[in-house]
Amino acid sequence: MSNPNEQKLQKSLTPTLLWGLGVGYVISGMYFGWNLGLEKGGTLGMAIATFFVIILYLTFSLSYAELACAIPQAGGAFDYANRALGTKWGFLAGMAQNIEFLFAPPAIAVGIGAYFNAVFPQLSILGVAIGAYLVFTLLNILGTKLASAFELIITILAVLGLIIFWYFAFPKFESKNLIINNLPNGFNGAFAALPFAIWFFLGIEGLANVAEESNNPQKDITWGFGSAMATLVVLCVLTFVAAVGINGWESIVYKADGTISDSPLPMAMSKIMSDTSGIYQLIVGIGTCGLIASFHGLVLAAGRATFEFGRAGNAPAFIGKVHPKFKTPANALLLNMAFGIVALLSNSTADIIILSAFGALTMYIFSMVSLLVLRQKEPNLKRPFRVPFYPISPILALVIASIALIAMIIYNFNLSLVFFGILVGSFVVANFLLRRIS
Repeated sequence: MSNPNEQKLQKSLTPTLLWGLGVGYVISGMYFGWNLGLEKGGTLGMAIATFFVIILYLTFSLSYAELACAIPQAGGAFDYANRALGTKWGFLAGMAQNIEFLFAPPAIAVGIGAYFNAVFPQLSILGVAIGAYLVFTLLNILGTKLASAFELIITILAVLGLIIFWYFAFPKFESKNLIINNLPNGFNGAFAALPFAIWFFLGIEGLANVAEESNNPQKDITWGFGSAMATLVVLCVLTFVAAVGINGWESIVYKADGTISDSPLPMAMSKIMSDTSGIYQLIVGIGTCGLIASFHGLVLAAGRATFEFGRAGNAPAFIGKVHPKFKTPANALLLNMAFGIVALLSNSTADIIILSAFGALTMYIFSMVSLLVLRQKEPNLKRPFRVPFYPISPILALVIASIALIAMIIYNFNLSLVFFGILVGSFVVANFLLRRIS
């Protein structure tokens, strides 16, 4: 295994770039994916799920910021669990994180294809999705500063797109549309909607994976998590209410032929204006920027997570190498791209989102346990930022994440077998065949 000290990532991220990454990782969740939860829970069920998910992410992000500032390394949850719980648990935490970051980008790539297809029907959704992987993997290989500067610009455009959507949607808003068939599957629907409520915020933790590349990790990461999370809560609530309030939840879930839509905001806009109008085309175009922002940001975060896995010796050594010229994890990025393109061929956005959510929740649980253990195990560890209301914040995040994980297993049992099969299978391969875990 190569000496980790020889494989260093370049420091180039400022607080503003970190805000752009934090919001950018997540903002696609405002543009697509969350509407699939309405099919499960209706407006009320999805709202209940979203309420608890917001509490989860507020408490989790503050707790995770403490870990990221105390241990500013590219592996994120992998490094925290490794230090707190030992290498075997660290491997499982890191693998859960890898699953989250590997499955989220292909789901977003499908959304990019769907938005392009809404404007240019002659373009193949799959073709656009694969093209996105090629372009943005290359951009990330060329340099972190270049990639993060692009992310900031496109994230600002994506936020602007949501503001334009609200401007045209709220004058047509009717509160009665929020209560039409608002709990179609009873309160059980709220549990079934959880992975899609999580999709609103999934990826914010990616900021921890670039801590090693920030100019002042202890100060900048705290600011990045706080400002990004505050922005995202506002975007989530206003977008949810505006989109459903135009014509009810079913109008942004089902297409005319009864199939499920991956582009809810264009569907909402089509109820108040022609899909050939300039404003409609503008919102769809800017909406694509939102999807690109998250796709590109998660490609960046996934590359760091996979890179750290290889750098620590839990995967073939070539994955933990940085590019000699660009100082980016080029091999890890290329490997992730190959995996993502294979996942795209499954042609199931909902299943990919659910698998990503399984990885996220498992990683959140490991991270909160790691925080609690490190407070006891290493009380003198330098913690430039300490989570407010300790231990209530991490315990609350841990409890909500655990309940959400159990609910997801109950409502998605077959997919849970796939997730835990990948998790346990990779551990067996690494521990008993490759003997990478000490």
